[in-house]
Amino acid sequence: MNFPELSDITPAKVAALKERIARLKIDLRLIDEQFVKGGGHGGQKINKTANAVQLRYAPLGLVVKCQRERKRSLNRFIALREMVDEIELKVSPETSERLKEIEKIRKRKARGRRGPSAGPTC
Repeated sequence: MNFPELSDITPAKVAALKERIARLKIDLRLIDEQFVKGGGHGGQKINKTANAVQLRYAPLGLVVKCQRERKRSLNRFIALREMVDEIELKVSPETSERLKEIEKIRKRKARGRRGPSAGPTC
């Protein structure tokens, strides 16, 4: 896989993603990329064009599909970013920002589950 077209993405985001790819030592040649027709809401445009991107990373058996935007280049970038997130979760969970965010949400939900009975009673 070649690095996606970068016309619609800010240079800072591209640089951050390239840095993460280098840090995790991901070989982009092992990522298989396919463009598939999307589905769901959106009418004829979604059903007729292959703007959805599907990435496969065989060494870890990961598959990511993205159809969030109308532009193929944005979908490629988003899918690659999500693939790097998934690889980081598997390879280096201690550095994963996504895992830290999930843990923060889990703690917030646990605090909310305690409810009013957890506080002092009068």
